Amino acid sequence: MLDTNLKHITNDSEYQDALAKNENVMICCGRMGPMCIPVYDVMENLEGKYPKVAFRDLPFDEAVGMNIRRLPECKSFTGLPFVVYFKNGKVVKATSSIQTKPQVTTILDEVFPK
Repeated sequence: MLDTNLKHITNDSEYQDALAKNENVMICCGRMGPMCIPVYDVMENLEGKYPKVAFRDLPFDEAVGMNIRRLPECKSFTGLPFVVYFKNGKVVKATSSIQTKPQVTTILDEVFPK
């Protein structure tokens, strides 16, 4: 399990529930490493500012990570974390590697207009 204050996805059922029960979902699939921790921090900071978005983390190296790693949008990614934005259960954006708060905010505003 990842050591963040985000809601964790630890199994396939939780992954499916997150997508089925939330219109807008941002999932960060990563590890507790230098490229991922800043993204988790950004997500924790933005969570209260985007109440219509479900912010979730998911461990890259566990079986549940295959839900993100096998997405066609992530096939060419080489850097962690893999961050995937879903609208109504469908991928609307996917990014990889470290991201800043302005970069994440720009994507959130683009794919989940207020």
